[in-house]
Amino acid sequence: MNAKSNATETAWIDPDDAPELDDDFFERADEYVGEKLIRRGRPVGSVKASPKRQTTIRFDPEVLEGLRATGKGWQTRANDVLREWLKTRAA
Repeated sequence: MNAKSNATETAWIDPDDAPELDDDFFERADEYVGEKLIRRGRPVGSVKASPKRQTTIRFDPEVLEGLRATGKGWQTRANDVLREWLKTRAA
């Protein structure tokens, strides 16, 4: 016996029941701070010639907690610290 034999059928959804996307909908969709429109997503000019690569690195628990405790942007700050350390090692 099939385990799913007692499952109920999914109710049909009429695509004509979808709400119409009028001007009011799109007016509310944009987010403004004062007169400035806030853009979502990656900025247009942010595509780099050598973009960052995703990797996995293991830290001691206290190191990771300390980094995260510095707040939002901790990964960027960790990247900057490692970059500076590499500069001093190369000199």
